[in-house]
Amino acid sequence: MKEMDILKIIDIAKKAGDEIMVIYAQDFSVELKGDNSPLTMADQRSNAIIINALKALHPDIPIISEETKVMAYEERKNWKEYWLVDPLDGTKEFIKKNGEFTVNIALMSNGEPVLGVVYAPAKNLMWYGMKGEGSFIVNEDGSKRALTKGANWRDLQKVNVVGSRSHMSEETMQFVEGLKKEGKEVDFVSSGSSLKFCLVAEGKADVYPRFAPTMEWDTAAGHAVVAIAGGKVLNWETKQPLQYNKENLLNPFFIVEF
Repeated sequence: MKEMDILKIIDIAKKAGDEIMVIYAQDFSVELKGDNSPLTMADQRSNAIIINALKALHPDIPIISEETKVMAYEERKNWKEYWLVDPLDGTKEFIKKNGEFTVNIALMSNGEPVLGVVYAPAKNLMWYGMKGEGSFIVNEDGSKRALTKGANWRDLQKVNVVGSRSHMSEETMQFVEGLKKEGKEVDFVSSGSSLKFCLVAEGKADVYPRFAPTMEWDTAAGHAVVAIAGGKVLNWETKQPLQYNKENLLNPFFIVEF
């Protein structure tokens, strides 16, 4: 992995978050993209800040972003390193003004996320991880805490499950019911965006089953934070780590756990 100063990536995420919050405080219009997902000026401005800053910092590292046209697979399939960016993850939560949205920046190296920054500007919370350095949360008061490996949910009698606030699926509810049938006590909490990864990384949730569509840019930064803290993000079917830079950037169903 190229020599990285993660503080510079954190600074980029904060600047993008500041711009998002300027728009968050205003009345803003919402467009629909081709897949009917929402798009706001905040998505676009955050994207411009991140793309321009990453290109200035590391002009030789290519970028995949949700809000930028993705290169053809033939052009990107042999990339060793690249950035994977979601400039505003949780646009639906942004529109609802519930604060549960994030800026996601990840560095991918040989198919795995080796650096991840997840910033929740409305909550003034930052989670980040870098391979070899560890994963951390920076709280509202600026205090920092290392994130360490938590318990495996399969060994627990009481399981804290986190799920999507805006994309709940029948399969997720079946997962919860399955735990209850095993005699486990289940506490279910809903959350938006990649905050669900962060809740697992912090130990506030034990498991995050995602049995609904996501894209690679939705998961990479949170995946980095969890994995570098000692956790796993596994393809639900194969039980192998989530794969990146696929020809189709749609993720399979997955589970986040320790």
